Amino acid sequence: MSSSFVNLRVLCGLCLLLLVLDRPGLAQNIGSYLGFDRNDYPGDASLQVLRRTFSYAGYWLNNPPGESGNGWTGKRQMLDSVGFGFLVLFNGRLDKNLKHNAAALGQSDGQTAAASARRESFPARTIIFLDIEEGGRMLPEQQAYIYAWADAVITAGFRAGIYCSGIPAKEGKSTIVTAEDIRANAGGRDITYWVTNDVCPPSPGCAFSAPRPAQSGIDFADVWQFAQSPRRSDFAAACRNYNPDKNCYPPGIDPASHLHVDVNTAASADPSGGRIH
Repeated sequence: MSSSFVNLRVLCGLCLLLLVLDRPGLAQNIGSYLGFDRNDYPGDASLQVLRRTFSYAGYWLNNPPGESGNGWTGKRQMLDSVGFGFLVLFNGRLDKNLKHNAAALGQSDGQTAAASARRESFPARTIIFLDIEEGGRMLPEQQAYIYAWADAVITAGFRAGIYCSGIPAKEGKSTIVTAEDIRANAGGRDITYWVTNDVCPPSPGCAFSAPRPAQSGIDFADVWQFAQSPRRSDFAAACRNYNPDKNCYPPGIDPASHLHVDVNTAASADPSGGRIH
């Protein structure tokens, strides 16, 4: 083997190492990227530290679950300037709120999500993820709401995504996975799936390498949320690498700050396509 060929192999290996070190979230699999989401905006001063680990951030268009306000409003440009990509989120309604006119509510909420995305200066065709907090098989009114919402978002010039459970739920003697149920009944709609599965395994728990989304157990998932804060005792009890307060803190963040995160992996550094280039 010639010395020039050996030198070329060394050089290529060095280039690959530098590429990995220069791109946050590429600690395990080339082409997988780490991101975070949380209900509360982390504060402008924390963004540079978070960017050392994460390629993208969740971005709420309306009040997150259980919150009376939304601290993310008006922060798109700040996150973009630091180099974050986006997971754009809209908090959907619980089943108890869908007993009447579910499809009409879905259409109205889809229009609201699109209008909010425009106000936040997200470009056309940004994927907006509808946050579905309830798991198991979707009831008829939930299906009506979800698909009417997706249709309204698509009609408004954006793309539709769903955040939902990827964990098998017991249904009699069998199981049902919410993501698979929604996809099977979507009628051919073009929907992107962000699944949550914090069960260890397949989840690595509170870890900061980037597994592939398909390792979630849902092979069509584009995004996988594999750690939640706080650690859920009913699902993630076998995960041993959370902080003693049961939250997940990224590198460089003092747990005393309570700036805990949920951790995601995706095939893109900008899973919603929300950056303006």
